[in-house]
Amino acid sequence: MIELYTWSTPNGRKVSIMLEECGLPYNVHKVDIGKGEQFTPEFVALNPNSKIPAIVDPDGPDGKPISLFESGAILVYLAGKTGRFLPNSVRGKYEALQWLMFQMGGVGPMFGQAHHFLRAAKEQVPYGIERYTKETRRLYGVLDKRLAEAAFLAAEYSIADIATYPWVARHEWHQVDLAAFPNVKRWFDTIARRPGVARGMAVPA
Repeated sequence: MIELYTWSTPNGRKVSIMLEECGLPYNVHKVDIGKGEQFTPEFVALNPNSKIPAIVDPDGPDGKPISLFESGAILVYLAGKTGRFLPNSVRGKYEALQWLMFQMGGVGPMFGQAHHFLRAAKEQVPYGIERYTKETRRLYGVLDKRLAEAAFLAAEYSIADIATYPWVARHEWHQVDLAAFPNVKRWFDTIARRPGVARGMAVPA
């Protein structure tokens, strides 16, 4: 039974979606980041960077428990553990990994900054709002161009889609109308219909 330490954020939902899609049994441990629970000594022992999510798998690759943090690394690990959602071909694997890195290095950080300046900043910072909303829309454009060429970010549904979907699910937070990005909307609606995705998005209850 995998132990999942998470909260209801896009990064947390990546891992719960993956666990649901893979059909892996897991226990949920809520880490309320609004209350600072990510800074407790118990959680810092799992993730020295004090960010959710983290997992502990008692059945690691060498038969011993393994503890992992960083949502992208966890997705790669779970794909390796189950043989699912990362293409088998060398070309397909790296195609998926490049789009996963695009999410980790671009979509997550930039959408997150847009969230902050649009919703959480204690005062209006026009420069921050303009900078990050402009970059967010640019990244939506990159996604839309890619998804005009293919049904999914890689050649097949993969951890790249699983990582990106929870961030796009907050498109209203970004003040983005998906109708302006029709290929992203088609992709988003397709993934939203997957039962495992719906279950994973509801974690933690």
